[in-house]
Amino acid sequence: MPEKLSPRAILEKLVSIPTVSRDSNLPLIEWVETYLNSHGITAHRHYDETNEKAALFAHVGPETEGAVVLSGHTDVVPVDGQPWGTNPFEVVEKDGKLYGRGTCDMKGFDALAIWTLIEGHYADLKRPLQLALSYDEEIGCLGAPPMIEAMQPIVPKASAVIVGEPSMMQAVSGHKGGFGYHVHMQGFEVHSSILHTGVNAILYGAKIIEWVNQMNSESMAKEPGEVAAKFDPPFTTVHVGTIKGGTAHNITAKDCWFGVDFRVVPGDDAEDWRDLFLAKVAEVEAEMQAVVPETKIVLEERFQLPGLVPEENGEAEAIVRRLTGDNGSHVVSYGTEGGQFQEAGYSAVICGPGDIAQAHQPNEYLTVAQFDAGKAFMERLLVMLKG
Repeated sequence: MPEKLSPRAILEKLVSIPTVSRDSNLPLIEWVETYLNSHGITAHRHYDETNEKAALFAHVGPETEGAVVLSGHTDVVPVDGQPWGTNPFEVVEKDGKLYGRGTCDMKGFDALAIWTLIEGHYADLKRPLQLALSYDEEIGCLGAPPMIEAMQPIVPKASAVIVGEPSMMQAVSGHKGGFGYHVHMQGFEVHSSILHTGVNAILYGAKIIEWVNQMNSESMAKEPGEVAAKFDPPFTTVHVGTIKGGTAHNITAKDCWFGVDFRVVPGDDAEDWRDLFLAKVAEVEAEMQAVVPETKIVLEERFQLPGLVPEENGEAEAIVRRLTGDNGSHVVSYGTEGGQFQEAGYSAVICGPGDIAQAHQPNEYLTVAQFDAGKAFMERLLVMLKG
């Protein structure tokens, strides 16, 4: 039999392969595929339009429908400018913590999922198990929908999906959806002493950003609905995280770029929020064009992500509760690929090792205790799949 790696050894390998979203993930996909193939498991790739990134999925156990899918993403966020105390692309254990980029979000789960697939391949499973590893989750969950579509004609349709985002091994049954835009304000340059004859892209962009502040203030002041009240914060949020523009302090800015992201709480209609935003953009653009007609605002939609809606008697949630003993009600404000699986007809739940507070942080870590809890969960899952 080929060598079977431990979850820790798999984690160390995954972390050692930098898969920042701006770069290719193919070296990691190549390693995983080779490792699975060495154990006689057929893995399937699905490339993005650039052929520089790929998703990978595989099936073990009986060739029947009803599998449990272990779903993770392969990409991580950058480490640029972060004050790391260790090499971010090496797993370093200190004081019961496994430091490294992606240990928490979410190569810790990926390692456990790969280990479980190998173990399941050699076990007498009565119910099949599948692995699904996506790309570009960190830049808007872009890679999961084409992967899910590609899986349909190749592997038997699964019925339950466990998305292993860090949840402290709790069963998370709901999360916010969202969408986001790149905003390019295209103004008109003049000397700032006659700014009334020009269109300052930054100042007009500030009107949209101030609208963002107003929307958050109004939402915060409202009494949340029953479903929204479960979230923290219990309302739809609008956010601007980056902005750049202008050329000099004495020239009205010709260009300004920023992003606007919405995290929509279940119960709110994302299209209503989109309509409000587009109406504000149209209002500001009309003000700009009243001064200089050729000015404009260009929008590019960055992502659109459905929320994960708590299911009535959801199969995936029932499996996780059975294996963890967790009977609490948990929802989160971050988005995942769970809503995309659910939209495609799967029962989905979030459950993975680690604390989301560590995700994207310098000196990101996953505690050894959480990693061990994840392994124990996977062992119980295998017992369940054996019937």
